[in-house]
Amino acid sequence: MTAAARLAPRALYEEVAERLRQRIYARELAPGDWIDELKIAQELGISRTPLREALKVLAAEGLVTMKVRRGAYVTESSAKDLADVYHLLELLETDAADVVARAATDTQLRELAALHADLEASAADTARFFALNEAFHLRMLEIAENKWRLQMVQDLRKVMKLHRQHSLQKAGRLQASLAEHAALMAALMARDGERAAHCMRQHFRGGLEAAS
Repeated sequence: MTAAARLAPRALYEEVAERLRQRIYARELAPGDWIDELKIAQELGISRTPLREALKVLAAEGLVTMKVRRGAYVTESSAKDLADVYHLLELLETDAADVVARAATDTQLRELAALHADLEASAADTARFFALNEAFHLRMLEIAENKWRLQMVQDLRKVMKLHRQHSLQKAGRLQASLAEHAALMAALMARDGERAAHCMRQHFRGGLEAAS
């Protein structure tokens, strides 16, 4: 058996997991929905084995809940669940903002500034705004160079995405988010770690208020 053949099943369930993940984010599979394994397997033209492996991945991420003898359901998040996720993200990304302000190279700061400029230009395109917003935050975490923090944030952000569409629909939230990002970017460029941490903290608190 070739190496490619041995890796094929893994690649398949990861692809299936990503497709389901995007359906969940788009609310095609809404919180509380039962996941019809047979129907989805038929739609995707696959057996139920890679689908079940994909569901295990999503369950580990908190997007799916497995219930004994009842199957898989899209996870329903309580107000406390959401607050807990935002609290942890605030702690992790506030610390990262402080590190980046103090230790990033000029080239890295220019890279973040370019992402921020693209973010400001994408305000009319919600999907692009979300993608650029996440790219900015994850690039900042990469620059902070703590792989464990990065992994934790990536997992937590998967849960946060369940609420992001709702949060930006609140009047004035998109504009407020952009203003928060601008303040953060100014603090980073000024290499003011304390102010960058404060800006990031306010950014997450504003996000939680809008998502709640």
